[in-house]
Amino acid sequence: MNRANESSSKEFILLGFSDKPWLQTPLLVLLLASYATTIFGNVSIMMVCILDPKLHTPMYFFLTNLSILDLCYTTSTVPHMLKNICQNKKTISYGGCVAQLIIFLALGATECLLLAVMSFDRYVAICRPLRYVVIMNPWFCFKMTAFSWLTGFSNSVLQSSLTLNMPRCGHQEVDHFFCEVPALLKLSCADTKPIVSELFFFSVLILLIPVTLILISYALCSLKPYSGKISSYPCQTSQVMNVLPSHLYTILSTS
Repeated sequence: MNRANESSSKEFILLGFSDKPWLQTPLLVLLLASYATTIFGNVSIMMVCILDPKLHTPMYFFLTNLSILDLCYTTSTVPHMLKNICQNKKTISYGGCVAQLIIFLALGATECLLLAVMSFDRYVAICRPLRYVVIMNPWFCFKMTAFSWLTGFSNSVLQSSLTLNMPRCGHQEVDHFFCEVPALLKLSCADTKPIVSELFFFSVLILLIPVTLILISYALCSLKPYSGKISSYPCQTSQVMNVLPSHLYTILSTS
């Protein structure tokens, strides 16, 4: 860690809506409701997929992983946000900030990659049904899932290291609800353009490539010979709409 950061290594102050205290109660209610719904929905999906032997298929294996990702993704930020809303002093330790940043970035990238894997599974099921069992065997599914997790965390460690090594010159006030790359870069007292360019490059690789693969798979599946089979795979038809907003937000926020 840089010496310029040593004086600010103990904790960060999360500003959030600190200048708008009247918003804290509605935000608390909204976060509690959405977080409870997220927990209930994802735990229900995981339990059904695990307990029902008929759902032990590649599609539901990926769906279970997606539910775990979504659950961990929200848990990495929301509980601490709820705690800070209920307190006057809204802080997070340096170690907590590092952990939050790494986990948040890793799970976001992993989710994007996993959605691309799910789109490939959908493509094989619709366009290559006779070879589906051979191609999407359990070992291949495990390797694709492991690749998504490992790539997501590797990308996160790299981006987090670049962000946290920027000199902050004692700045501790993060203009956000949690530790995120754009908010932490604003604390830097050095030129952030080279780092932003590098982060943008990695974001394009991790985010836009999966989106492109998803769109290509949907385009291939919508061709005439396969158009009648698309309705047989309803669980993945909302993938593009789910992932595009987060892709665009991440790309724009780091550019």
